Amino acid sequence: MLRVCNHPMRLGILGGGQLGRMLALAGYPLGMRAMVLDPAPEPCAAQVCEHRLGEFDDYRALYDLARSCDVVTYEFENVPVESARWLADRVPVFPPPRALEVAQDRLVEKRFLQELGVPVPPFAAVDNRPQLDSALREIGLPAVLKTRRFGYDGKGQQVLNSAADVEPAWTTLGGRPLILEAFVPFDREVSLIAVRGRDGSTVFYALTENQHCQGMLFQSRAPLTDTAEELTERAQEYTTRVLDALDYVGVLAIEWFQDGGQLLVNEMAPRVHNSGHWTIEGAVTSQFENHVRAVFGLPLGSSKVCGYVGLINLIGSHPPLPAMLAVPTARVHTYGKVPRPRRKIGHVTFVAATAEEREANMTAWLDRFPPEADGSRQEPQP
Repeated sequence: MLRVCNHPMRLGILGGGQLGRMLALAGYPLGMRAMVLDPAPEPCAAQVCEHRLGEFDDYRALYDLARSCDVVTYEFENVPVESARWLADRVPVFPPPRALEVAQDRLVEKRFLQELGVPVPPFAAVDNRPQLDSALREIGLPAVLKTRRFGYDGKGQQVLNSAADVEPAWTTLGGRPLILEAFVPFDREVSLIAVRGRDGSTVFYALTENQHCQGMLFQSRAPLTDTAEELTERAQEYTTRVLDALDYVGVLAIEWFQDGGQLLVNEMAPRVHNSGHWTIEGAVTSQFENHVRAVFGLPLGSSKVCGYVGLINLIGSHPPLPAMLAVPTARVHTYGKVPRPRRKIGHVTFVAATAEEREANMTAWLDRFPPEADGSRQEPQP
């Protein structure tokens, strides 16, 4: 564990988006000061902490970050692995670069999980058109064709419902490494967020139900009120296999397809996660605070849920701040980002004493601020 000195503990963050912003805010009350490295001239995290301008493969910028910080973490999984490894030779880097390597490539990730005995949908590598035809014969339709790298929020994937969908999907995605996955007729999507400390201690947040709109997370609810205890235990046991195999430190999120009593991994994220934003108000210790505790080697906080919690993302644009603040049950978070279509620019959280009250509060919000088809906001309704 790092010894607390007279100077603030200094946290370096690769990436200056909203996740970096919330990590910086979570560490501040604990005496930590954050610095983000980001190639954007005005990332939203720079509004709340120091910003170093630089690319993630700019070794001079990385060297300056290593000299200025006690620990380095990252807020998204597309940081170059080589940069994370280079930094790790000079300053502690958590989660470990191996976690980045696994999560950056969907094929590597699926094979890694399969080796651990963690259930995943049937899949096959696709590097050319003959391989796609072979994978389709093996897996069948419907299926999902995805890029192996750089896909998020529904980007870089095409659903193949029939043979007529194959050629257009190949025209859109072909020419780069791909993966074909069987389409899972799931009941719902859930996620589990875990935190593992430097000493191996682990805490889990409540299993969370997620609803997406055009591939982007739109709503989350925790805890689940209709889930058998063994489903949560199974998710925790599978997640523990991943944490231990990677000698993981920090927050790990795993998204699952639930099909009855079965869980299949959709993807994992080696970082704090949008489906855990509800923990800021809805848990004793937020995922962001527990992440900075973990990477600094400090004791982890309780992940207990404080009631029944719901989250609604603000996508594209959001209503005027006075109108949002006039809803007494909503806790509003804006990220200081310029509005644009399909961009997460904030979220609201609802914490209630009962599941029924939570649903009523979320429904009232959506009635007042109905979303567009892509989740974007309209003006408040009278």
